[in-house]
Amino acid sequence: MTSQQSALNADNEPAILTCGLRRSYEIRHKAEGLIASIKGLFKPEFSFIDAVADLDIRIEPGELVGFLGPNGAGKTTTLKMMSGLIAPTKGTVEVLGRNPFRREADFLASISLVMGQKQNLWWDLPPAETLALHREIYDISEPEYRERLKQLVDMLEIGDVLEIQARKLSLGQRMRAELAVALLHRPRILFLDEPTIGLDILMQKKVREFLLEYHARYSPTLLLTSHNMDDVAALCKRVIVINRGYKVYDGNLDRLTALARLDKILTVTFASAPPPGFDPKRLGTLVSAEGGRFCMKIPRDEAPRVAGELYNSGGVIDLTIEEAPLEDALADLFARPAS
Repeated sequence: MTSQQSALNADNEPAILTCGLRRSYEIRHKAEGLIASIKGLFKPEFSFIDAVADLDIRIEPGELVGFLGPNGAGKTTTLKMMSGLIAPTKGTVEVLGRNPFRREADFLASISLVMGQKQNLWWDLPPAETLALHREIYDISEPEYRERLKQLVDMLEIGDVLEIQARKLSLGQRMRAELAVALLHRPRILFLDEPTIGLDILMQKKVREFLLEYHARYSPTLLLTSHNMDDVAALCKRVIVINRGYKVYDGNLDRLTALARLDKILTVTFASAPPPGFDPKRLGTLVSAEGGRFCMKIPRDEAPRVAGELYNSGGVIDLTIEEAPLEDALADLFARPAS
């Protein structure tokens, strides 16, 4: 880490701090009909919509934080304000003690933004050439460059794709190469926006394992947005949830799941036909039924009683009780009015 980067990450400063952060967009209304359209040319009507509203966040250096919310909640807009791509309408945002929108050189050298639906690689160049360009951009010495490149290539297992044109890489190969480019300058803060989107299960696991290993080695602050709850569960103990631009939760992931998960998933398998009087709708919400196997959502407080009742009914050869998927649990939280 350079002396400038060290100054950006003083011990008494949070890595990320927002206060009353707001980003509004102006929308012009267009009425139907020729006359209304003509009037609109001379007296246009506008309204404003808040993509992010009154957002207060404090993230300490080295934290791994999940940033969750449904589509349109304001997650990507927030990341763009934190990385200096767009300016807030109101409120303040400080990253490493700086105003990101000033886009000072030493600040930009201390952050990185990876977006699963965008790319840092030059489409017509192999990753090796993009990496060499980034070395020049960030003024990395030749010895440092060789050392960092070898570490990243080994950790990401991309040695066999460095000389292949980016457009010819698979999605998994491209994303791993994207991470190498994003981390070449050893940023102190890494913003990740849907880094595993579109990847198969094996590649998602590899990306998660890499991020955990990289964090263990270099301790960057990491803010992750993802709709893949496996990513969040594997990487983050703390999560921030926003909905309609407002923060609705900030705390421990385990506590969130306990608050949001109102149901358990109970799966029971009978040896033959269900016993007389068995009615899944009476016990809970039927999710699926196949032969003698029934899967139901049961209110969590009722799960032990229902399980005992089923066992006592006879003919049960298997019964499991599991937590509902985190995506389902959060759906209830997203549906609540913003407070």
